[in-house]
Amino acid sequence: MYRKILAPIDGSEPSRRGLAEAVKIAGSLGATLRILHVVDERLIYPGDAPIVYDDPALIDGLREGGRKKLAEAERFVASHGLKCESELIETAGAQAAAIIVQRAREWGAELIVMGTHGRRGVRRLIMGSDAEHVVRQADVPVLLVRSHEQHVREAAA
Repeated sequence: MYRKILAPIDGSEPSRRGLAEAVKIAGSLGATLRILHVVDERLIYPGDAPIVYDDPALIDGLREGGRKKLAEAERFVASHGLKCESELIETAGAQAAAIIVQRAREWGAELIVMGTHGRRGVRRLIMGSDAEHVVRQADVPVLLVRSHEQHVREAAA
């Protein structure tokens, strides 16, 4: 079945849920798990006009935050009796989804498991959807794990 599973994380609740699902799958299959975090050194405004941060302290903070998110994810994986690889990628303009797909190809991932915020309508148009882009671009199956908040909103509707 799946021997190599890539789990992109961003520190959000949906990404933690995605990682938890990746851990379940990797554990049940004896698969290798790789956690990926993308540090994007740009700020996106509606209209997709990127502004690159020029403050070294801010960029260092983004890197350190990324390392902390990976360390937290590694501890979570270890708490389930599994080992994982982790990778921090820095970019100043490349879309996170494109990097996720590229790293999946280069590493030979057979499955990508990631969380999604489940945005719809105007929020999705303004903020975009890395998960949607990964699904459209990936050469391997992609399992999307929706946020708990999205389930609660839909149950109340």
